[in-house]
Amino acid sequence: MQTLDHPYHFDGRSRSATTGEADHVRDLIEQVLFTSPGERVMRPDFGAGLLALVFEPNSSTLAATLQFLVQSALQQHLSHLIAVNAVTVENIDAALQVIVQYAVLADGSTQQASFALPGAAGAAYEVLLLRSEAARSHQACRYRQRH
Repeated sequence: MQTLDHPYHFDGRSRSATTGEADHVRDLIEQVLFTSPGERVMRPDFGAGLLALVFEPNSSTLAATLQFLVQSALQQHLSHLIAVNAVTVENIDAALQVIVQYAVLADGSTQQASFALPGAAGAAYEVLLLRSEAARSHQACRYRQRH
C-alpha cells in the first residue's frame, strides 16, 4: 500500500510523493521522536520532544533518560503499528544516536531505524528555524479556525 511520504514533497511527475509501508512506519517514528508535546493541535501529549534536549549537556544520564522517553513515546503513540524491541542511545562526540529496533505488527518483519540528535553547537540554528516554522503553522491554523 502506498502512503504519502514525509516530509511532504513532489515526485518527478509533479505529484505528491508516495512511499511504501516500511518507509512510512519509519517516517511515523521520526515524527513521534522529533515532535514536541503541545506542538500538535488537538493532540497536546503527542511526541517525545527530542529537539528540546539539544541544549542539554551530553552525558550518560541524558542517554538513559532519552532511552526511557523514546521507548514510552513510541509505545504510547505507535503501539497499534509496531512493537518496540529495543531502544539504544549512544553518545557520539557532541551528538546522540538513537537506534530503534521494532517489529511491524502488520507483517511481523523486524526493522531498525537510526536517528541522530545533534548537540547544541551544530543544532541551535536548525532548532530555531524548526520552531519558528511550527509557530507560523500554528498561527495559520488558529487564524483559519477564527475565520
